[in-house]
Amino acid sequence: MSVAEPRRIVLFRHAKADWPPVADHERPLAERGRTDAAVAGRKLADSAIAFDLALCSTATRTRETWKLAVHEFPQRPKTVYEERIYEASPGELIALLNETPDDAQNVLLVGHNPGLQAAAEILTGSAEGDARERMKRRGYPAAAFAVLSFTGSWKSLEPGVATLLDYWAPSE
Repeated sequence: MSVAEPRRIVLFRHAKADWPPVADHERPLAERGRTDAAVAGRKLADSAIAFDLALCSTATRTRETWKLAVHEFPQRPKTVYEERIYEASPGELIALLNETPDDAQNVLLVGHNPGLQAAAEILTGSAEGDARERMKRRGYPAAAFAVLSFTGSWKSLEPGVATLLDYWAPSE
Protein backbone atom coordinates (compact mmCIF):
# COMPACT_ATOMS: atom_id res chain seq x y z
CA MET A 1 0.00 0.00 0.00
CA SER A 2 1.18 3.47 -0.78
CA VAL A 3 1.74 6.04 1.96
CA ALA A 4 -0.13 8.47 -0.33
CA GLU A 5 -3.41 6.60 0.31
CA PRO A 6 -5.46 7.88 3.26
CA ARG A 7 -5.16 5.89 6.46
CA ARG A 8 -7.93 5.55 9.03
CA ILE A 9 -7.61 5.45 12.78
CA VAL A 10 -10.55 4.65 15.01
CA LEU A 11 -10.08 5.58 18.66
CA PHE A 12 -12.66 3.44 20.48
CA ARG A 13 -13.26 3.85 24.21
CA HIS A 14 -14.24 0.73 26.12
CA ALA A 15 -17.92 0.35 26.97
CA LYS A 16 -19.44 1.01 30.40
CA ALA A 17 -17.60 -0.90 33.10
CA ASP A 18 -18.91 -2.29 36.36
CA TRP A 19 -17.38 -1.44 39.76
CA PRO A 20 -16.88 -4.76 41.59
CA PRO A 21 -14.24 -4.95 44.35
CA VAL A 22 -11.36 -5.84 42.01
CA ALA A 23 -8.27 -4.02 40.77
CA ASP A 24 -9.08 -1.35 38.15
CA HIS A 25 -7.33 -3.32 35.40
CA GLU A 26 -9.66 -6.29 36.06
CA ARG A 27 -13.00 -4.42 36.03
CA PRO A 28 -15.52 -6.16 33.72
CA LEU A 29 -18.22 -4.57 31.61
CA ALA A 30 -21.57 -3.69 33.12
CA GLU A 31 -24.71 -5.04 31.46
CA ARG A 32 -25.23 -1.73 29.63
CA GLY A 33 -21.61 -1.92 28.50
CA ARG A 34 -22.14 -5.30 26.90
CA THR A 35 -25.12 -3.94 24.97
CA ASP A 36 -23.32 -0.72 23.93
CA ALA A 37 -20.20 -2.62 22.80
CA ALA A 38 -22.26 -4.69 20.36
CA VAL A 39 -24.09 -1.59 19.09
CA ALA A 40 -20.75 0.20 18.57
CA GLY A 41 -19.47 -2.86 16.72
CA ARG A 42 -22.46 -2.70 14.36
CA LYS A 43 -21.86 1.03 13.77
CA LEU A 44 -18.20 0.33 12.98
CA ALA A 45 -19.15 -2.55 10.68
CA ASP A 46 -21.59 -0.22 8.90
CA SER A 47 -18.74 2.25 8.29
CA ALA A 48 -17.29 -0.28 5.81
CA ILE A 49 -13.75 0.39 7.04
CA ALA A 50 -11.70 -2.76 6.51
CA PHE A 51 -9.43 -2.82 9.54
CA ASP A 52 -6.00 -4.32 9.09
CA LEU A 53 -5.07 -4.15 12.74
CA ALA A 54 -6.74 -3.73 16.12
CA LEU A 55 -4.69 -2.60 19.09
CA CYS A 56 -6.47 -3.35 22.36
CA SER A 57 -5.58 -2.57 25.96
CA THR A 58 -5.05 -5.61 28.15
CA ALA A 59 -7.65 -4.41 30.70
CA THR A 60 -10.63 -6.74 31.11
CA ARG A 61 -13.20 -4.12 30.07
CA THR A 62 -11.37 -3.30 26.81
CA ARG A 63 -10.90 -6.96 25.91
CA GLU A 64 -14.61 -7.61 26.58
CA THR A 65 -15.60 -4.53 24.55
CA TRP A 66 -13.47 -5.67 21.62
CA LYS A 67 -14.78 -9.25 21.75
CA LEU A 68 -18.40 -8.04 21.59
CA ALA A 69 -17.74 -5.34 18.95
CA VAL A 70 -15.63 -7.45 16.56
CA HIS A 71 -18.32 -10.13 16.58
CA GLU A 72 -20.34 -7.67 14.44
CA PHE A 73 -17.57 -7.23 11.84
CA PRO A 74 -17.66 -9.06 8.51
CA GLN A 75 -13.97 -9.91 8.97
CA ARG A 76 -11.82 -9.97 12.10
CA PRO A 77 -8.61 -7.94 11.83
CA LYS A 78 -5.31 -9.02 13.34
CA THR A 79 -5.57 -8.14 17.03
CA VAL A 80 -2.68 -7.18 19.30
CA TYR A 81 -3.31 -6.86 23.03
CA GLU A 82 -1.02 -4.06 24.15
CA GLU A 83 -0.42 -3.31 27.83
CA ARG A 84 0.98 0.15 27.02
CA ILE A 85 -2.54 1.36 26.11
CA TYR A 86 -3.75 1.01 29.71
CA GLU A 87 -3.40 4.44 31.41
CA ALA A 88 -1.58 5.81 28.33
CA SER A 89 -1.24 9.54 27.77
CA PRO A 90 -2.16 10.94 24.35
CA GLY A 91 1.55 11.20 23.50
CA GLU A 92 2.08 7.56 24.41
CA LEU A 93 -0.88 6.54 22.22
CA ILE A 94 0.48 8.53 19.28
CA ALA A 95 3.94 7.01 19.82
CA LEU A 96 2.37 3.53 19.79
CA LEU A 97 0.55 4.34 16.52
CA ASN A 98 3.87 5.60 15.10
CA GLU A 99 5.16 2.02 15.48
CA THR A 100 2.45 0.62 13.18
CA PRO A 101 3.84 -1.08 10.07
CA ASP A 102 3.11 0.87 6.90
CA ASP A 103 1.37 -2.11 5.31
CA ALA A 104 -1.54 -1.48 7.72
CA GLN A 105 -3.94 1.07 6.26
CA ASN A 106 -6.74 1.09 8.84
CA VAL A 107 -6.17 0.69 12.57
CA LEU A 108 -8.63 0.49 15.44
CA LEU A 109 -7.36 1.24 18.95
CA VAL A 110 -9.50 0.14 21.92
CA GLY A 111 -8.53 2.03 25.05
CA HIS A 112 -9.38 4.37 27.87
CA ASN A 113 -10.07 7.96 28.73
CA PRO A 114 -8.73 10.54 29.23
CA GLY A 115 -6.00 9.45 26.80
CA LEU A 116 -8.27 8.60 23.85
CA GLN A 117 -10.24 11.84 23.90
CA ALA A 118 -7.09 13.90 24.24
CA ALA A 119 -5.41 11.97 21.41
CA ALA A 120 -8.43 12.53 19.15
CA GLU A 121 -8.41 16.26 19.93
CA ILE A 122 -4.63 16.58 19.49
CA LEU A 123 -4.49 14.66 16.20
CA THR A 124 -7.45 16.54 14.68
CA GLY A 125 -6.40 19.45 12.49
CA SER A 126 -9.69 19.64 10.58
CA ALA A 127 -13.09 17.99 10.75
CA GLU A 128 -15.89 17.06 8.40
CA GLY A 129 -19.43 18.28 9.08
CA ASP A 130 -20.29 18.70 12.75
CA ALA A 131 -18.11 15.83 14.05
CA ARG A 132 -15.84 18.11 16.11
CA GLU A 133 -18.78 19.97 17.65
CA ARG A 134 -20.53 16.70 18.56
CA MET A 135 -17.35 15.34 20.13
CA LYS A 136 -16.86 18.55 22.16
CA ARG A 137 -20.49 18.60 23.25
CA ARG A 138 -20.69 14.91 24.20
CA GLY A 139 -17.15 14.38 25.45
CA TYR A 140 -15.94 10.80 25.10
CA PRO A 141 -18.38 8.61 27.01
CA ALA A 142 -18.05 4.85 27.32
CA ALA A 143 -18.26 3.06 23.92
CA ALA A 144 -17.70 6.29 21.96
CA PHE A 145 -15.37 6.33 18.98
CA ALA A 146 -13.76 8.86 16.65
CA VAL A 147 -12.78 8.10 13.07
CA LEU A 148 -9.74 10.02 11.84
CA SER A 149 -7.94 10.05 8.52
CA PHE A 150 -4.46 11.16 7.52
CA THR A 151 -2.07 10.68 4.64
CA GLY A 152 1.52 9.56 5.08
CA SER A 153 3.44 6.90 6.93
CA TRP A 154 2.51 5.93 10.47
CA LYS A 155 5.78 7.48 11.61
CA SER A 156 4.51 10.82 10.29
CA LEU A 157 1.38 10.79 12.50
CA GLU A 158 1.63 13.85 14.72
CA PRO A 159 -0.58 16.55 16.26
CA GLY A 160 -2.88 18.31 13.82
CA VAL A 161 -2.32 16.10 10.74
CA ALA A 162 -5.60 14.19 10.86
CA THR A 163 -9.12 14.95 9.72
CA LEU A 164 -11.91 13.95 12.08
CA LEU A 165 -14.28 12.14 9.72
CA ASP A 166 -16.86 10.95 12.21
CA TYR A 167 -17.70 10.69 15.87
CA TRP A 168 -20.20 8.39 17.50
CA ALA A 169 -21.40 7.80 21.05
CA PRO A 170 -24.15 5.44 22.24
CA SER A 171 -26.59 8.31 22.80
CA GLU A 172 -26.07 9.70 19.25
